Amino acid sequence: MKTTFLWMMALALLAGCAKPKDSTEKATNPVIFADVPDVAMVRVGDVYYMASTTMHMNPGLPIMKSKDLVNWELISYAYDTLVSNDMMNLDNGQNSYGRGSWAPSIRYHNGVFYATTFSATSGRTHIYTTKDPENEPWVGHSFEPSLHDHSLFFEDDKVYLIYNGGDVKIVELESDLSGIKADGLNQVIVPEAGKVASENLMLHAEGSQMYKHDGKYYLFNICWPQGGMRTVVVHRSDNLTGPYEGRVALQDRGIAQGCIIDTPEGDWYAYLFRDYGAVGRIPYIVPMKWEDGWPVLGNNGIVPDTLDIAVKNINAAGITASDEFERSAASPDFPLAWQWNHNPDNDFWSLNQRPGFLRLTNGRIDTDVLQARNTLTQRTFGPQSVAETAVELGGMKDGDFAGFIALQRNYGYVGVKMENGKKSLVMVLSENDEPIEKELIPLATDRVYLKIACDFRERADKAIFFYSLDAQDWKPIGDTLQMRYTLPHFMGYRFGLFSYATHETGGYVDFDYYRVDEGSSVLQ
Repeated sequence: MKTTFLWMMALALLAGCAKPKDSTEKATNPVIFADVPDVAMVRVGDVYYMASTTMHMNPGLPIMKSKDLVNWELISYAYDTLVSNDMMNLDNGQNSYGRGSWAPSIRYHNGVFYATTFSATSGRTHIYTTKDPENEPWVGHSFEPSLHDHSLFFEDDKVYLIYNGGDVKIVELESDLSGIKADGLNQVIVPEAGKVASENLMLHAEGSQMYKHDGKYYLFNICWPQGGMRTVVVHRSDNLTGPYEGRVALQDRGIAQGCIIDTPEGDWYAYLFRDYGAVGRIPYIVPMKWEDGWPVLGNNGIVPDTLDIAVKNINAAGITASDEFERSAASPDFPLAWQWNHNPDNDFWSLNQRPGFLRLTNGRIDTDVLQARNTLTQRTFGPQSVAETAVELGGMKDGDFAGFIALQRNYGYVGVKMENGKKSLVMVLSENDEPIEKELIPLATDRVYLKIACDFRERADKAIFFYSLDAQDWKPIGDTLQMRYTLPHFMGYRFGLFSYATHETGGYVDFDYYRVDEGSSVLQ
């Protein structure tokens, strides 16, 4: 069955490769209709590398690659585990939802790539290096304190971090980037950087990115005026330490925070994100040009929906992936599209205990799916996305829950629970921090098929749940989840495979596959 599916996928890909390219195709915004916020970017030759935020997910600090600025593929993560503590291990009732690591910076200097981030969860600033982000592991170190929303900047033989909210500061690092230089530069360079947009701010300047162009220094930040929207501000100076003069660079639909990048041909773009409801913070490409020594973003201040780039978007295809869980000895454990919710416990998941299946074993007692270890996730994406799995249930014990979740603070899942030696299909919604069973159906089989369909069109933000006993006849179950983007989780919705115990440990389930597509046949 899985082999047939793989052949079908291969034939579809071959057919797509054989199709002649329409030379009139243009890239469109959003360039990726999925949660890829706080982007930082560097170009090396004709290849672009992008880093983004995934916070409490691990592995973390994703690195993506592109040849055209439009279509991206995941190539690595800077770390497997940011820190091991109660928050990241979901121990003792603690968690790191909405924290983990934030707003990275990525740079290339003297043949070395640098990816940096910071974390309230670890209380540290983290720096990772490699000479080849696609084929060589990243090597990391960290130091105190955690420098908020920083931008790594090399100048001659010195290296700096520009950081902070409100008053933007600069600090000099040791030459080996091992920590802050005790007698180095350490000062405010732009006080109250957001004031250039408004005297009345609900979000002061943050998201610093520093660049040097034609001998001048350019500092990009975002702020949020009261009653307004996310706004891009830029400051420039003839000297790194100032004085700086500033202006508003963009106010359009809240599209803000990210980076700027040039092409080998000399064109310039900003890469920013837009808050778009439950799917998360989605990236937009913004045309940019230089006028009178200032960066000018957008077309007459507007971010276009269609770009003058002759490339067709693949949307999220380079950062999401179906998985049959079939592995050879030489293959990696998971496609890079997968991330664990918080730190995994590697003793309690396996791809080889039953070849061709992902086994999740319950290694401890939990009371709620949000505290369960080893929930394996991928991004949802818009405008529509549908994912399906099959799970075998012969290893479940009383009190076990397992299934398929649309994961955020307000979650919904379809799955199976074991109670008094009997299994039942169950659909659960938790919309006010209280999980409620919306439907319960007795189950007499040890294999069941589960599906979640997400609709993000025009911010509908609805998820519908289905089950099947034969993978052909699909039936809706429970209620529709009204998805909501919440700041405690600070992330777009994820599809997730989970299993957890409420009475005794040792139970397990086997997931046979995970298949995801655009879902237009399910959501009309």
